[in-house]
Amino acid sequence: MKLKKINENLQNALLELGLTEPNLMQRETWSTIKSGADVVIVSGKGTGKTTTLALTVCQRLGKPFEQSPRALIIVSDKEKALAAEALFKSLCKYSELRVFMTHDKSDLDEDKNQISVGIDILIGTPHRLNEMFGGAGFDVNQLKMFVIDDCDLLLKTRLEAKLIRLSDAIGKTQRIFFAEKITERLDFLADREMVEPLWFDMDAEEEDDEYFDEEDELDTEE
Repeated sequence: MKLKKINENLQNALLELGLTEPNLMQRETWSTIKSGADVVIVSGKGTGKTTTLALTVCQRLGKPFEQSPRALIIVSDKEKALAAEALFKSLCKYSELRVFMTHDKSDLDEDKNQISVGIDILIGTPHRLNEMFGGAGFDVNQLKMFVIDDCDLLLKTRLEAKLIRLSDAIGKTQRIFFAEKITERLDFLADREMVEPLWFDMDAEEEDDEYFDEEDELDTEE
């Protein structure tokens, strides 16, 4: 992918997956996420949010480091957790970043044992992550990224308290929220948990691109 200073290991993994060109979302948000700023990215279903999430996390972490997780990825359900795990493992093929996934139906004790061995990226559902962080006493001081996928949908299902509890337990780190729509709950959560968040409304940006394309066509016709 033609992205500024992309990690070579990540680049090789992307090429193997046939991902050679970044989409608009990836181009627009890449440098901002790399900078460590808090970010909210809003875009419709099927526009590459999870891929953007995964490649930016892999870029920021770079390589394995110590034992505690450095990126926490919150997803809505078991299916999303499995899909995210598969994508992350594909992108981490050459960097050897350690990815672990947990969900509401997995064995909690076994999950804790696996995490204690050492991981870099932890993917999980809100319920399970609250259980794990509430009782296990994990070291969160190494966390560099706190990411919520489908944030507006999770808030819609009344999981706001669990998301806030997790975020507050972690303290200072980069926070990234992905959503399909801007809602009052999303705006409230970002205002409460983030530091001067930068918002990217990709649907609005795509509309602007279409408008300018039409203007260019009109100018050509004249």
